[in-house]
Amino acid sequence: MLSFFLWYLVITLLGWLTFPLAFRLFPALADRGYSLARALGLLVWAYIFWMLASLGIIQNDPGGLGLALAVLMVLSVAALVRRTPEGGTSLSLRPAWEWIKAKRRLIFSIELLFFGAFAFLACVRASSPEIAGTEKPMELAFINAIMHSPAFPPHDPWLSGYAISYYYFGYVITAMLAEATGVPGSVAFNLMLALVFALSAVGAYGVVYDLLAAWRKARASRSGPGSGESQPSLGLPLLGPFFLLIVSNFEGFLEILHNIGAFWTYKPDGSAVSAFWTWLDIKDLSQAPSLPLNWIPERYMWWWRASRVIQDYDLSGAWHEIIDEFPFFSYLLGDLHPHVLSMPFNLLAIALALNLFLGAWEGELKLFGVHLFIKPAGMLFFAFVLGGLAFLNTWDILFGFALLAGVYLLKWASEKGWAWEHLKELLALLMLTGLLAILLYLPFYVGFSSQASGILPNLVNPTRGAQLWVFWGALFLPVAGLLVYLWRGENRARDWLRGFGLAGGPILALWLFSWLLGLLVLAVNHQDAQQVISLQGMSSVGAFFGAATLRRLAYFGGWLSLLGLIGMPLAFLVKAGGDRQAEKQPVAAPQSDLSFFVLLLVLVAGVLILAPDFVFLHDEFNDRMNTVFKFYYQGWLLLSMAAAFGVAVLLKTLRGTPGLLYRVGLVLVLGMACTYPVLAVLNRTENFKIPAFLQTLAATRSSGEPSPLKTALKVWTLDGAVTFDSYYPDDAAAVRWLQAAPAGVLVEATKIDASYTDYAHISEYSGLPTVLGWPMHEDQWRGTYAIQGTRLADIQRLYETHNWTDAQAILGQYGIRYVYVGTLERQTYHVYEAKFQQNLHQVFQQGNVTIYAVP
Repeated sequence: MLSFFLWYLVITLLGWLTFPLAFRLFPALADRGYSLARALGLLVWAYIFWMLASLGIIQNDPGGLGLALAVLMVLSVAALVRRTPEGGTSLSLRPAWEWIKAKRRLIFSIELLFFGAFAFLACVRASSPEIAGTEKPMELAFINAIMHSPAFPPHDPWLSGYAISYYYFGYVITAMLAEATGVPGSVAFNLMLALVFALSAVGAYGVVYDLLAAWRKARASRSGPGSGESQPSLGLPLLGPFFLLIVSNFEGFLEILHNIGAFWTYKPDGSAVSAFWTWLDIKDLSQAPSLPLNWIPERYMWWWRASRVIQDYDLSGAWHEIIDEFPFFSYLLGDLHPHVLSMPFNLLAIALALNLFLGAWEGELKLFGVHLFIKPAGMLFFAFVLGGLAFLNTWDILFGFALLAGVYLLKWASEKGWAWEHLKELLALLMLTGLLAILLYLPFYVGFSSQASGILPNLVNPTRGAQLWVFWGALFLPVAGLLVYLWRGENRARDWLRGFGLAGGPILALWLFSWLLGLLVLAVNHQDAQQVISLQGMSSVGAFFGAATLRRLAYFGGWLSLLGLIGMPLAFLVKAGGDRQAEKQPVAAPQSDLSFFVLLLVLVAGVLILAPDFVFLHDEFNDRMNTVFKFYYQGWLLLSMAAAFGVAVLLKTLRGTPGLLYRVGLVLVLGMACTYPVLAVLNRTENFKIPAFLQTLAATRSSGEPSPLKTALKVWTLDGAVTFDSYYPDDAAAVRWLQAAPAGVLVEATKIDASYTDYAHISEYSGLPTVLGWPMHEDQWRGTYAIQGTRLADIQRLYETHNWTDAQAILGQYGIRYVYVGTLERQTYHVYEAKFQQNLHQVFQQGNVTIYAVP
């Protein structure tokens, strides 16, 4: 409880400290960046701290944190400086203070939402706090390693002698907050999940509030003075966090249908068949439900299936796992992965694009003969945020630059109409912004390597329409409602032929590109490509391409749906631009037609969803699993904002029978979409541990314990180490000793397939670097096993050899300070411990665990 309030206090004070800076940087937004002030403060504070530590100016300690915070304070004060009529400057709090007084209700709403969201997910994590399974050990290892690195770049906890090679900025932020509040990494892990959830909630609220405020202002200006509301609604923007963080895919609703036996036919022998579930083909749901039937899902970890809705099979019928996470699943699972950590900052990028769209930073910048319509400060801030996205989660840089390009194109249309000759200006803007983004975060790129090695074609796995709608239906339908409203309700001009032509062209182009890329791969790596074709069950290249083409044509539901999602926004955009170009006039100013920006969000999301149907980023998984995962996640972020805005607008404008029908349909859609979060969170948290609390309270009272309530309250904890402490008490005690001991390299047991197991948990919890942790993960982070050298064999030899000279050579080679001998070491190796006992100092011993220090 104390840790929770400490974090709440620190992040709230940071938000207020940063608000003057946000107020200056977001002049066109109705909330002046208040909803994103906390996220902006974290980004700026962390950047200053990380950069100064990376340059060796400060150390990774409380003093360094304080100095970085002082620099942020200076920037915030500088943001209050205003020019006087006489041409000088003065420090003025008046504009910000007047805004605060005028927006008290908005501020109160944002603060209430932030605290509520922070408390809600803290309760979820307190009911299921364990840091075990999936990627959680890796994430905790990074946090603890950063906390125990005296300087930056931080050491790799699982490859001694090397720095982290990963987009680790989110873990720097987590470690900073942990050090600032004095909480251990295992507590900071769960608090950071809750914090990111809360920051995303208020960020989404702010984006939708700003969209609705601009929409209300535009309607009022078109309707004449005195029309419209005096203030935007404070309730409707809640649709933003609702659609982003709560609304889920339809898999939870399908679980209920499956469990009650819907669409199943039972035979006399007790077996069951179903044409519907066989056709839908979602793993587990295609199997007959267990008897007796019950509407509440009871299959072990049934909620996991919602993140594996898309099913891929090669042409031979072999199944390939595809990850299709969405935000609620991520927070429920509890992985503190980069795609989760970056969410508030992605919303910051959306707000940044909206700010530019609404007229902020308009100016002129001339470079190398190219004329750009943006102030240098605006471009620099864009570069700072987009560079931060790359450091947080490198995949997010794509949608960030897509938004910048799209907004800039729309502003061109407002000034001059569409003109191809301005393409060089857009390229110059993107190149210059990209270069600045790299230079601002250059120390990160110097030590970064990746498993990514180019783009490969996806020839055989287009997404089936049924599965696409199961995943996306909860967002597709509200967005479709908005598009229909723009067409019929506001009678917007549109050019269906050009819109769908422009949408269909890229689809065909991507298809052709994937073929050409496939032929190129076949020509360059003929032997490997032939082997892949053979594994697909095809006898020749022609047979392979023929079968792949037939499959893509058969899966027409998917690409037709995406054609609509991309084509309809384009139909509105190209019609407006085309009309103005024909008339030699600019299109409507962005400020007076906010639908352009929302259509841009839909368009970028549609392209992100479409891309993995044709290409994927080549990595060690050698399929589109990661590309679907990352692109779909970005698409969810963008579509959720458009869906929230669309629902708010239609609830505000539709009346009579159309309004009634819309509301009924909306309730049905959201009812199906909210089935998953309601049932899944109760299952995952064991009903928020309330039954366990009551049972423990009753037991302690009956036993006569002096503090039954205090004992019962221990069923909840934010310390993710609770499982580790419970199952490995001797190891936990050893970790506490290591955390207090002088820093040094550790050696512990590992094996080639150590990933997702309990191996390397001493380095994970202590923060000390081990010689080698999870080998396969190191390979993924660096793109090669070569850097590991002979470490795996050397560790085994160190533990098993009887020759002290050999052991001593290995200790010296890797600079090992602590030799750890515990249960896993004894299970994994034939440990010859006598050599350690005779030649090293025993510095810790408890139970089955002994630590030896190298003198």
